[in-house]
Amino acid sequence: MGFIEELKSKVSAQCPSIVFPEGEDERILGACVRLQEERILAPVVLGNIDKIKETAQAKGLNIDNLAVIDPLNYDDTDALADAFVERRKGKIDKEGAIEMLKDPNYFGTLLVYTGRAAGMVSGAVHTTGETVKPALQIIKTKEGFKRTSGLFVMLRGDEQYLMSDCAINLEMDAPTMAEVAVITDMTGKQFGMDPHVAMLSFSTKGSAKSDEVTMVQEATALVKENHPEIKIDGELQFDAAFVETVAKKKAPGSPVAGHANTFIFPNLAAGNIGYKIAQRFGGFEAIGPILQGLNHPVNDLSRGCNEDEVYSLSIITAAQAIL
Repeated sequence: MGFIEELKSKVSAQCPSIVFPEGEDERILGACVRLQEERILAPVVLGNIDKIKETAQAKGLNIDNLAVIDPLNYDDTDALADAFVERRKGKIDKEGAIEMLKDPNYFGTLLVYTGRAAGMVSGAVHTTGETVKPALQIIKTKEGFKRTSGLFVMLRGDEQYLMSDCAINLEMDAPTMAEVAVITDMTGKQFGMDPHVAMLSFSTKGSAKSDEVTMVQEATALVKENHPEIKIDGELQFDAAFVETVAKKKAPGSPVAGHANTFIFPNLAAGNIGYKIAQRFGGFEAIGPILQGLNHPVNDLSRGCNEDEVYSLSIITAAQAIL
């Protein structure tokens, strides 16, 4: 059974509600109808009801059983606004909160925060910033974590890998890279994986000298010191992390080199380029970015996503909510 199929079986037993702020988009609507019909989760679609009906008709979709909410015409707006004001602790007043709730991402995030939905999927139309900012302001990060990070699950046949951070943190210092490694290990275990974490660099075990290499070494040491249960090693070049014959030459005796399945990049440029090369050259399905470290799951689609990617990320989001 594949990764998504395994998660589907777990998620469908509880059928959590997931909110979709971009319900007028045909990719979103098509995925939501599939998820509803297969009884995997309970989609809550946001948008102008007439426009959603037009999209459904044009695509031949039956949305009769789909929960649809227009944020501009919602009975409990006052309750959401009050929760928003309380959460922001004086940084916004009631009038400002009601105005902000006209933004579907803020509206959807408040549905999650107040327990009306278990998670949210956005980004098919909106930018990453437009999706992430409300989540950081309202849902906020888990205790012990200072930031969120963007993980991609890379799938090809029976192969399954994790790559992070590929979406959020522009530059890394050692504590940031260490934190990304720890939360990525947690996510992998949450999904039933046995993560073997490689801290990537252009150097393997001191083969090059630079501040960038030292940063990865220090990040690896932080994880080993504070989380000895994590299977991790670094700094490793990708070939040393992934290819057993290369690992024997470059990093003999490493507990991870040669069979890593979880890759932590030293900066956003490397991470974003790396996952896209694997996706386009290697033929991997790239699911994400999955936002890690939040108190409730909010995930960000690529604006170039297709319906199948919406479908898969929705299942992952539901899994994050219940596992």
